[in-house]
Amino acid sequence: MFKVGLTGGIGSGKSTVSALFQTLDVPVIDADEIAHALVKPGEPALQEICAQFGERLLNPDGSLNRDLLRTIVFNNPVEKQKLETILHPRVEAEIKVTSDSLTNPYCIISVPLLFEANLCHLVNRVLVVDCPVDLQRERVRQRSHLTEDSIRAIIASQTSRDYRLRHADDIIDNTVSHGELADRVKKLHNLYLSISTAKGTAKT
Repeated sequence: MFKVGLTGGIGSGKSTVSALFQTLDVPVIDADEIAHALVKPGEPALQEICAQFGERLLNPDGSLNRDLLRTIVFNNPVEKQKLETILHPRVEAEIKVTSDSLTNPYCIISVPLLFEANLCHLVNRVLVVDCPVDLQRERVRQRSHLTEDSIRAIIASQTSRDYRLRHADDIIDNTVSHGELADRVKKLHNLYLSISTAKGTAKT
């Protein structure tokens, strides 16, 4: 199985690009979706998080209070490391299990923090969805209604745009129209099909 890691900064348009690959019948494994499933009520990861950070993290219905957890770990590297120690190995294991079960020529593994979490070893090739930082901020502002300071802090906490671009195998510019973006995804799809066939990775 040839694996393409899809990443990009917040607001860059990763979900849009993932959806376009799915229209081409390419399976997309989403690390965020896996992480969300891991912390549903009754899941061992949620129990471990509560043991580490306290029952205050539970909403009345038993679900995780994500906003409170984000507040606790965002500006505290020690607490952030504790959370990552709980979640990252589980997310990585689930990605491996899911990708190994596929028989497609290739799959997309969407990992927003691919570089930050040192998960590049999971993929054969890295695709970065890119747009200018000003556009990132505007998209996040419209989508999440966060304050400008919060948005800047989130962007600052992520790997820099320059680093992502320097370490990408492929870059897709998400400042174009949806039609143009779809065309670029189709070209990459054809590229990945040819690479996976050439490397003989379709069934490995």
